[in-house]
Amino acid sequence: MRRVLVFQHVAHEILGTLNPLLKSASLRIRYVNFGRDPGATPSLDGYEGLVVLGGPMNVDQVDRFPHLRTEIEVVQDALDRDIPVLGICLGAQLIARALGAPVGPAVQKEIGWYDVSVSAPGRSDPLLSTFGATERIFQWHGDTFDIPHGAEHLASSDLCPNQAFRYGDKVYGLQFHLEVDAPLIDRWLSIPTHQAEIESLEGAVDPDEIRSETHTRIDDACALSDRTFGQWIRLFGREKRGRILASR
Repeated sequence: MRRVLVFQHVAHEILGTLNPLLKSASLRIRYVNFGRDPGATPSLDGYEGLVVLGGPMNVDQVDRFPHLRTEIEVVQDALDRDIPVLGICLGAQLIARALGAPVGPAVQKEIGWYDVSVSAPGRSDPLLSTFGATERIFQWHGDTFDIPHGAEHLASSDLCPNQAFRYGDKVYGLQFHLEVDAPLIDRWLSIPTHQAEIESLEGAVDPDEIRSETHTRIDDACALSDRTFGQWIRLFGREKRGRILASR
């Protein structure tokens, strides 16, 4: 059975809608939970793909979270092996850093539902071609990445111009959270640290408005998630090729 390795940072950031899609494609999932085992040193031997999930830390906090350095090294190994890689939020930032791109605070946090617009390259991209010109997608982040050298810029929002990129033909970084469903969003809004983060924004984010919009948007968002992640899973059937080198 083909296997995919998943890097998790906190209990509430999970595969979500991606989980049943991987299982239906007969991919065996192994989680490495760095929140429980920060000293883990996973290897990609025997794995056909890598997913790096989100988390509250930023990529520069390696002194506090040494596993971030480990993750960057594993991402670089995945690039060398030419296997599919998907990074979500923090995961996308780690991929960007592995490729030598700057990562840092965004101009403004995005928490809730935001319009994401697809770029011209994104419209012909195997994954984002499943999008309309603009899609309303859930976000929760305060940091952002520059587009790595040699990567395609796929999507943007008004507050965060770099929402998605593709490197080569199998590596994707997504700043937004396409993996969420309604119960997961409600769970995130109920976490005390998340509630404190929203309160610190002094009314700029209204959790009740997020819940209301979730009720309206979630069915379309989950359908988009199935189409998009389904396309990523199809990459597991592609033949491996030599790596395209970029400066890091």
